[in-house]
Amino acid sequence: MLDFGFYNMDCMEGMKQFPDNYFDLAIVDPPYGDGGHMEATRQEQVRRNVRPLSTICTQANAREREREGRTNWRNVGEEIRKKIIAWDVAPPKEYFNELFRVSRNQIIWGGNYFELPPTRCFVIWKKLTISESFSMAMAEYAWTSFNDNAKIFECAPQGKAGERFHPTQKPVDLYEWLLNRYAKDGDIILDTHCGSASSLIACRNTGHKYVGFEIDEYYYKLANERLKNASQQMNIFDF
Repeated sequence: MLDFGFYNMDCMEGMKQFPDNYFDLAIVDPPYGDGGHMEATRQEQVRRNVRPLSTICTQANAREREREGRTNWRNVGEEIRKKIIAWDVAPPKEYFNELFRVSRNQIIWGGNYFELPPTRCFVIWKKLTISESFSMAMAEYAWTSFNDNAKIFECAPQGKAGERFHPTQKPVDLYEWLLNRYAKDGDIILDTHCGSASSLIACRNTGHKYVGFEIDEYYYKLANERLKNASQQMNIFDF
């Protein structure tokens, strides 16, 4: 069985290593892409056929510096879009079966895109500073397994300057609010799609043990570096 920590691996393989109800709470933000209609084999084919995002961006920067034609830049943008598509594919039903097996309670961002049981305790994240005319959604929905009233949390989507690097990055404050409201002292937390590691930083700030997975190597490296930097900062749980 894996120890507590952050892993660059497929969450399906990772969850198989844990017994039933090992985690007290899973807070997850799985991709919803095409609503789960792309089969897993095709998803893997897309992943294999797209170059690493770090390579694409490095070449993009070089092309920009060399002031090559606009057409080449559009080609690079298309490769980045394909890279996003490679991971922005909804997980299969087997993912949810495994998630519900290993965790006692769940908070699932984007729950409105998946076939989940009815819940009266859904959470809305209202994004401050986002206007109706802006392309970004003004709010996001999370399905929860709790028998409680619906809640709304308001905070801006932007993090500190220079910290945002993932397309679906959520604020640490949002995860801290969820943990303070829905997790108890000593609870073990699972995040299957860590992305930028905001959830893991929040776990550290609130004193919760965690296991996190991120399958994309490029985002994992950035997220792990961010987590290490946050871990070097002292907080009340260090004393």
